[in-house]
Amino acid sequence: MTAEGFVPFFDGESVLLILGSFPSVMSRTEGFYYGNPQNRFWKTVCGYFGECVPRNVDEKKDFLKRRKIALWDMVISCEIVGSKDASIRKEQVADIPSLLNRSKIKTIFCNGNKSFELLEREFPALLKITKKLPSTSPANPRFKAEAWFESLDGVFL
Repeated sequence: MTAEGFVPFFDGESVLLILGSFPSVMSRTEGFYYGNPQNRFWKTVCGYFGECVPRNVDEKKDFLKRRKIALWDMVISCEIVGSKDASIRKEQVADIPSLLNRSKIKTIFCNGNKSFELLEREFPALLKITKKLPSTSPANPRFKAEAWFESLDGVFL
């Protein structure tokens, strides 16, 4: 069975695109990115800006707009078992260049290996503006927020 991802969250003022691989089961249930409370994404990015983690989807969207951050996933539909990136099959990838043309995005962060591998395969010309960061997934035992903070410094300082 094919699972559907999300449309990109962005506006014309977005300067940073953070690309995941595909929404987790919990995110698909919530209807927005990084819906698993164990995922470190919101804690890390909000923490960088000294803000509390948003309590709901509307607050998350408000945070992203204020901070000029866009979110999308490299895979917009696929066959997947649970939330495991390794099980992704028959994927349809996002049209990243189209999104870049509709915004001020100059930097892409890939949240983990799978999004980076797909971006590298599909849009190698974008690697010059892309940084691969450790996945914020709770399944990644080697996550280090410092790598995210240093990379965010490069965009927002």
